[in-house]
Amino acid sequence: MSKIELTVPELSYAAEEALNRLRVNVKFSGKNMKKLLIISSVPNEGKSHIALYLWKMLAEAGFRTVLVDADLRKSVMKNDAKFQTEGECPGLAYYLSGLAEYEDVVHETNIENAYLVPCMNSLQNPSPLLEDARLGELMDLLAERHDYVIVDSPPLISVTDGVQLGGVCDGAILVVRCGETPRSLIRQSMNQLERTNCRLLGTVLNGVSRTGRSNFGRPYFGGYYYNRYYNKYYSNYYGESEESAGKKK
Repeated sequence: MSKIELTVPELSYAAEEALNRLRVNVKFSGKNMKKLLIISSVPNEGKSHIALYLWKMLAEAGFRTVLVDADLRKSVMKNDAKFQTEGECPGLAYYLSGLAEYEDVVHETNIENAYLVPCMNSLQNPSPLLEDARLGELMDLLAERHDYVIVDSPPLISVTDGVQLGGVCDGAILVVRCGETPRSLIRQSMNQLERTNCRLLGTVLNGVSRTGRSNFGRPYFGGYYYNRYYNKYYSNYYGESEESAGKKK
């Protein structure tokens, strides 16, 4: 097991308080809610950022927590947290393909109580790997040895990977970007999660102006207004460049 050094930027006071409220609500979701899927309907809603800070805050609160970077197609985690490793650092894809075992892919970090199953290289079609029984086996092992397992998933509407991951998680938190995510897509995402028997614990409404009002009403978790524009690293899954995708906004 190698150690991964992370550099996680500090949050503003308002953002930190909002995410702390999310952490507290996760804690009171029940003792059987250990494997938590952080997901969105489409790219650019900020779900990887939410997953990163929720994982960090749970670990800092004394909970042994592991983050699984399961966005095997378009991971942004290694760039957002500025991973630094020495030598080879096998992650989720290595385990699912049988090239590595549990001890090889669960890495310590420089954050106390925070462990990481990384995605260091993107895959063009990870669906066969996510359909393998080893995914469920790994998730069960992680849940046995940690207080929480935070899973960063690809968006639900873009690809089927999120559905596969939902089938091995206890509950899901749906990240919605205010004013951009159509209600029809939110309903579609909720229906897809329901079919996997992954309980929707709540939603995080992301990118709400402090002076503006949401078009979606009150989020299930009680109003998490988290204002960070998160489109820098995540081009969409349909092959557009970040520049061309930005022109459509």
